[in-house]
Amino acid sequence: MSKLFSKLKIRGVEFPNRLVLSPLCMYSAKGGIPNEWHFSHLSTFARARIGCIFAEATAVREDGKITPYCLGLWNDEQKNAFKQIVNFIKKMGSIPAFQLAHAGRKASVKEPWKGGLPLDKDDEKDGILPWDTVAPSAIPLANGFRTPRALENKDIDNIIQAYVKSAKLAIEAGFEVLEIHAAHGYLIHSFLSPISNKRNDEYGGNLEGRAKILKDITVAIRNNIPDTTPLFCRISAVDGIENGWEIEDSILLANMLSEIGIDVIDCSSGGISGRPRFAANDDGSVLKSIIDRGLGFQVPYAEEIKRNSNIKTMAVGVIVEPEQAENILLEGQADLIAMGRELMYNPFWSLHAAQKLGADPEYSLWPDQYRWGVSRRSKIEKFKNVK
Repeated sequence: MSKLFSKLKIRGVEFPNRLVLSPLCMYSAKGGIPNEWHFSHLSTFARARIGCIFAEATAVREDGKITPYCLGLWNDEQKNAFKQIVNFIKKMGSIPAFQLAHAGRKASVKEPWKGGLPLDKDDEKDGILPWDTVAPSAIPLANGFRTPRALENKDIDNIIQAYVKSAKLAIEAGFEVLEIHAAHGYLIHSFLSPISNKRNDEYGGNLEGRAKILKDITVAIRNNIPDTTPLFCRISAVDGIENGWEIEDSILLANMLSEIGIDVIDCSSGGISGRPRFAANDDGSVLKSIIDRGLGFQVPYAEEIKRNSNIKTMAVGVIVEPEQAENILLEGQADLIAMGRELMYNPFWSLHAAQKLGADPEYSLWPDQYRWGVSRRSKIEKFKNVK
């Protein structure tokens, strides 16, 4: 039995396998509402029998969108538009999952294929208006980015309530797993990191203070969703910048979060101040300030957190081969495998991996509509190898 294709139960949800589609931003919505593109995109991975399928990072408030074209969930129209997608994912036997996000000081920018820089006068001419960004402190992301407004405590209270409202709407839409996005330089991560959080009140200072907003959001969400619903948290395990957030901080945070209702730490990295530097430390370590972006470069973060806490972890980052994913699980480095770009490149990666790992010799994972044809194709492949 392949570990990658074994079941895993977390709270009241049984995952059919350990593969997870990472939240992949499509920058293709209007008014935050999912459309036919989002259905087509996410339904592909349901047909591929990915165990758990995340919709993209979805803003809990309008000012929390990265671009004007990001998904949002703060009203019933958006909620209802998600239902067809969710229902299809469930029908195919996968678990629909939802990531709650706020872009913070990285909001109000162009799509990445247009450079990802802040909206400007050219966008205004096209009727696309920039908006004010917010952060723990009035520190811009990088040169050329807007200086965000430092949030007051009453603003933070409103944002916490926005997370709760969005979480409840996601449950009503039928999502079975929720994740708090606290990575990649977005709002919550900007509170966690000493690079971007210079506050001297209860939401700043030491790690406990900088983690307070995430803890408050976690408790508020957990108190307003079913106890059977798994709650994940995506973090940047290291900032990749000198004097930033480090793996030791992530271990402490993971233990804090495990006590208040987080079930899985989704271990990513970087993003706090533009593009992090990627190079090896002198001692070869990949757990400190500078990141080596090679195969499985973030897997050691998942392993360290899993080893030093009482919480499950999800590994992500340049995981491309079935044997690689299998070994990560067999060696106890993580409990789940999240993939993004590789699945965009090969949406049926999971079905091919099941064949390669011997987990599906009879093509039983393939949809009925494909199985009969694919099984015949396999016979043709055998003939091609006969000389």
